[in-house]
Amino acid sequence: YVSYPLKDDFGVYYQEEFIPKAGIEKLYNNRLNGNSGLKIVETDALMEVKSESITVPPNDGENIILSIDANVQSKMYEFIEELSNEAPFDGGAGVIMDINNGEILSMTSFPEYNSQVLSDGEPREDILEYTQNKNNPYLNRATSGLYTPGSTVKLFVSLGALNEKLITPEKQILSTGSISIPNPYFPDKESIFVDWKEHGLVNMRDAIAVSSNVYFYEIGGGFGDQEGLGIKNIEKYMRMFGFGEKTDVYPDEILEEKSGVIPNQEWKEENFDGEQWRIGDTYHTAIGQYGFQVTALQLARAVGAIANGGRLYKPTLLLGEGGQSDRASVRKKYYPVVREGMRQAVTDGTAKGLYIPQVKVAAKTGTAQLGTTKTYVNSLVVGFFPYDNPKYAFAVIMEKGKQSNTIGALYIMRQLLEWMAENTPEYLE
Repeated sequence: YVSYPLKDDFGVYYQEEFIPKAGIEKLYNNRLNGNSGLKIVETDALMEVKSESITVPPNDGENIILSIDANVQSKMYEFIEELSNEAPFDGGAGVIMDINNGEILSMTSFPEYNSQVLSDGEPREDILEYTQNKNNPYLNRATSGLYTPGSTVKLFVSLGALNEKLITPEKQILSTGSISIPNPYFPDKESIFVDWKEHGLVNMRDAIAVSSNVYFYEIGGGFGDQEGLGIKNIEKYMRMFGFGEKTDVYPDEILEEKSGVIPNQEWKEENFDGEQWRIGDTYHTAIGQYGFQVTALQLARAVGAIANGGRLYKPTLLLGEGGQSDRASVRKKYYPVVREGMRQAVTDGTAKGLYIPQVKVAAKTGTAQLGTTKTYVNSLVVGFFPYDNPKYAFAVIMEKGKQSNTIGALYIMRQLLEWMAENTPEYLE
């Protein structure tokens, strides 16, 4: 939103410019703004114009074209709003990004304020409602909302374990519903780390598809004769895919973006009165729990790198200005394994709700438990489409819904993809 030129009671302007306060106008003000001109007007005592001359001509600012498809973004917002009100959830965020250049097709956050209301400064009751709303409509949840990622991080743990040659894609690990290790505080007891169900023997593709916690406990932290990545390598690979740092979608830090948190030994010492890191902490981190925090935009960019074979593109909101990227140091032969597991999640796993006839999708769901009572969760889904010729990566996060909710982030993407098949089919081809 913008602040309009302002004048006092005598008609004298004390603010002569339009001042951008938020959004694209603020982000690209140096390109949009231009320069005001100067015209000298001579009048007589009766205020009749006698002469005028332009001494400084005005210069227009640049035109910019956004990569955003306004219709897709509006529809994504609508679906998030509807589910937030019905389920309910406190809010949500969604991102769709071109995996081949970083251009953002849609980036939305709910709840949101009406920018025209803030520009006009009225109605005052609407502004008061924004300020008092406990769900904070001023927060851009896509770039500044921090969320526990849950099982979505299993994709990157998989790539790390493959790249470190700790496991082959075909090796099976048995999930009987939990694993147990000695309790460091009570030697006569065990610490139990549970799976969400018994999965039996699963290889890597199966484990991604059914989201087996036991499988990722073992390749993340190690168990029995299965060596694990360990927390240092988990952190290394998560950073390799852009977590723990800003995406730099906003040039020169003009708008706020959060970096997120990857838990490690130093983080625990600082936040838990010097406590040492334990294997159980690694297990929880390997399934995206504990102190892990990410943004929706980080997730979309990282999944885009899985879809394109390792290119981590800098996101951009401008059409034709993408393309800046880094390459993750993972052997190319391992990406298809993870992509196949994500497709299997859609055809026969936790993301089966995205098995639709209009487009082949690859996806991974996540459910992140919140607080000590675990009565509330964040619901997540990430993925890419079309599967056979990937073009777009996506991430949707629904914030703080009841544990008992059966409908979450996946339903947003299903609705949106079905709508896109009817209204913007070019994106699904």
